[in-house]
Amino acid sequence: MVYTRKDVSALTRSERHRFVNALLEVKRRGEYDEFVRTHIEYYRSDGEAGLRVAHMAPTFLPWHRKFLLDLEEALRRVDDRVTVPYWDWTRNRGTTAVPWTADLLGGTGRRSDRQVMTGPFAYRNGQWTIEVGITDTEFLTRDLGRSRDPIALPRAGDLERALADPVYDAAPWNSTSAKGFRNRLEGWGSGRGVVSWLTHNRVHRWVGGHMVGGASVNDPVFWMHHAFVDLLWSRWQRRHPNARYLPAEQPALGSGQRGRVVARHEPMPPWDVTPDSLEDLSGIYRYA
Repeated sequence: MVYTRKDVSALTRSERHRFVNALLEVKRRGEYDEFVRTHIEYYRSDGEAGLRVAHMAPTFLPWHRKFLLDLEEALRRVDDRVTVPYWDWTRNRGTTAVPWTADLLGGTGRRSDRQVMTGPFAYRNGQWTIEVGITDTEFLTRDLGRSRDPIALPRAGDLERALADPVYDAAPWNSTSAKGFRNRLEGWGSGRGVVSWLTHNRVHRWVGGHMVGGASVNDPVFWMHHAFVDLLWSRWQRRHPNARYLPAEQPALGSGQRGRVVARHEPMPPWDVTPDSLEDLSGIYRYA
């Protein structure tokens, strides 16, 4: 039976409660920290050797689609009425708006150390200790909007520039690709600092704290953010129905990217699934 992922701002009080409780239970069971470990392991940049799948690569979108589906399956083993909601950051843009409410994700971190003090994922509640991370910090951190050097969330116009690109991805298939929907949405721009953080990447920076870097999964907003990214991929697919995941084949012999990216019909670690098999999951879920 096809289930529905809803806009987080449209969740009922009961749906919010169920979603939070399912996340806390997956964390209690030890399953959640495995998702954190997986993301850290596969968070590789252009400058690192070997295969890239989670970021700075064509598989950015199918990799996170599968990652989301695995988390959702874990949640639904706890409560089969739960699905992952999406956060439309072009509409819900404030630091106190949904999802930053006390009954969902809580708010920003306190000034002194960015520790989240409100909501069910606050360390002081005893149910959300950071066990796996880049640092030894045990509490969840955020800095919504970057208080000392503010930045703004992306707007609808920023997304339109990505959605209008008719090609999925383009050589050199990494963070420097100047064309292609994937990198326009992932958000690796030219230059340094604020001007180089676009779309998806800018949202991670706007949230701040644990959302910056490979351990970003420690903040549950990671899933709402990537559910919206996944929805955007679905919208792009509907707008460009003849477009497919690229590259269809491995880059040519002699290319620096040969063997470093996954072609359409090749398995995508850590799963034995191909990008091709993840282009249409309409038989599993839809978006409201």
